[in-house]
Amino acid sequence: MSRPAAVLIGSPGSGKSTVGRALADRLGVDLLDTDAEIERRAGKPIGDIFVEDGEDAFRAMEREVVAEALAGATGVVALGGGSVLDERTRADLAGHHVVYLEVEFADAARRVGLDTARPLLLGNPRARLRALLQERLPIYRELATTTVSTSEYSPEEAADRIVEALEGTADA
Repeated sequence: MSRPAAVLIGSPGSGKSTVGRALADRLGVDLLDTDAEIERRAGKPIGDIFVEDGEDAFRAMEREVVAEALAGATGVVALGGGSVLDERTRADLAGHHVVYLEVEFADAARRVGLDTARPLLLGNPRARLRALLQERLPIYRELATTTVSTSEYSPEEAADRIVEALEGTADA
């Protein structure tokens, strides 16, 4: 059974896609971004899936894509920020090297761009983002085998910290 080299989790704006690309390049493996894969399969952006099909339809697609990635991907897997809310996904993450990309609220807000088409940030984006961060923080921390700050480190530096952690677990 193949396993991902690392699974990245974190809030919107934590850098999962950006750090994921840097890490995959550093390891010489592919990056599977589950949000991008959902969009590819659906043939439309996630925001449109939420509006046209509803959040339940999106979460069902997300669950399927994440389960497949965790079972079969061999590179770096970047999970959508809310995928860890599914208890089956949390159970599937057991035994994987799960990297929580921690980000300060101000950095996440700046990176997300509070006027972008992020469906869960509709209404008051700053308040919604803060609530998402607070709601999900305990889950991210509980699942993480490694935590790296993307507020403190550039994407390349974060990738270096992750590689060091991966090498440390390989030695154990």
